Amino acid sequence: MAPSFLRENRFVRHFTPRLALSVALIALSTFNYGFDNQGIATSQAMLAYKKQFGDFNPKTNAYAIPTYYLSLLNSLNFIGFAVGLYIGSIISARYGRRMSMFCMSLWAMMSATVLISATTRGQVLAGRILNYTYIGMELSTCPPFQAEIVPAPIRGFAVGTYQTSLLLGGVIINSVCRGTSGLSSNAAWRIPMGLFYLVPLTVASCVWFIPESPRWLLLQDREEDALRSLQTLRGSDPEYNALEDLELLRLSLVEEHNKGRYSDLFRGTNRRRTLVAMGMNFFIQATGSPFTAAYGTLFVQSIGSINPFNYSIMSSCINFTCCLIGISITDKVGRRPILMTGSVLQVIWLFTMGGIGTSANPSLVQKQVIVAATALSSASLCFSWDPMNYIVTTELPASRLRDKTQRVASIVNVVTNFLFSFFTPYLLNAPYADLGGKVGFIFGALAICSFFFAYFCVPEMKGRSLEEINEMFDKKIPTRQFRNYVLEHRVSDKVDVIEMEKVPADRLGGIPEI
Repeated sequence: MAPSFLRENRFVRHFTPRLALSVALIALSTFNYGFDNQGIATSQAMLAYKKQFGDFNPKTNAYAIPTYYLSLLNSLNFIGFAVGLYIGSIISARYGRRMSMFCMSLWAMMSATVLISATTRGQVLAGRILNYTYIGMELSTCPPFQAEIVPAPIRGFAVGTYQTSLLLGGVIINSVCRGTSGLSSNAAWRIPMGLFYLVPLTVASCVWFIPESPRWLLLQDREEDALRSLQTLRGSDPEYNALEDLELLRLSLVEEHNKGRYSDLFRGTNRRRTLVAMGMNFFIQATGSPFTAAYGTLFVQSIGSINPFNYSIMSSCINFTCCLIGISITDKVGRRPILMTGSVLQVIWLFTMGGIGTSANPSLVQKQVIVAATALSSASLCFSWDPMNYIVTTELPASRLRDKTQRVASIVNVVTNFLFSFFTPYLLNAPYADLGGKVGFIFGALAICSFFFAYFCVPEMKGRSLEEINEMFDKKIPTRQFRNYVLEHRVSDKVDVIEMEKVPADRLGGIPEI
């Protein structure tokens, strides 16, 4: 039994042991996203990697990876990402969240084999596209799964662990890359990529020991299994009533049983939800995430003021800490304040980087400020938009449209990420735009837009159940009134109504499949 001070903690008391383990295993899957994201980015700066996949430049007497290949390596992978989003959401909707996690883990082990055995640029490119199919499946499965198994007071933290795990994976693999960067053989980059096997093997072995999403089970008319899942996840909490929660889920699904088509995403009150989800996924990429994540290490190496591998460890540790702070306070201060604060901080750091980047011959101190601004802009994004995007995008949709909204929003994410990942090396390097640090002006201007988007468009959903959020959208509550709006019928009132008028089973059975 947990100590009394933990049982009395308003946050911790919502986590039963089984629920905590379930959330942790789902979050563990995201480590591989961080492994790929940071592992490839850091390996690009290794001499052994450049010798294997780069070209020798007699003018500089050094190996370098061509700009066109950097562009392809960090953008074409999103083709696999888009395919994975679709496949993952289909498997998740038809066969369950656990089956989707199992299938994507098996796929990840296959793609890891392609990457670790690569000897040509084409094989690395193919391996990364295949690995991003796994990552796309992961994004379409893990955040909705976590949102559906946790109570509202801890939903922000639980879903935010998706980003935290990604960043912690980055810390681990950057540390490994720092240790192997001095090796002259291909083991320098192959050892880090060997980590790609560990997480999917663990998840595939353990995923069947966590309960299935009760919402998904109820959608399949498996009411007894849904009740059993709720009891397993939260039944050890003496204040929890699984039957009451099940009836709330039934009512919510019945109310939305005619809203399961793609065309419904842009009809009525769902249009507003869909557009906000799309905007969130646009700005998370447009404000510099591809720049710092995919090219940050190479950019710092080109500046020459600090060891790029030391920078990658430092940056990933700061990012992880900032993300942990963000998800820890979001259920207390809300989503909107964090988003707007993050946008303001990004504007400051990005314009600082751009301003100093205008210097033709920057001093050592100026170079160090550019590096610091790069790291701090990434940290600001990790504190705010990175984790809040997954939380808000998961909370926004109607229950019947959650998977479809996730697909559409993720398509926006993929397209935006692809475009910025493709064009960023051309913006940074000669003989193309050769902007260098001045690229901060572009991302800084977009960060200003993200602030106004968060202020005018993103509603505050802190502490609201998914059913309450549905009701507020249906009543067309203005964005800035969400936080303090008092519902006419709170959840407890709904329970009383349900207890008096049980929802007939045949009505629930009439809900169409996703």
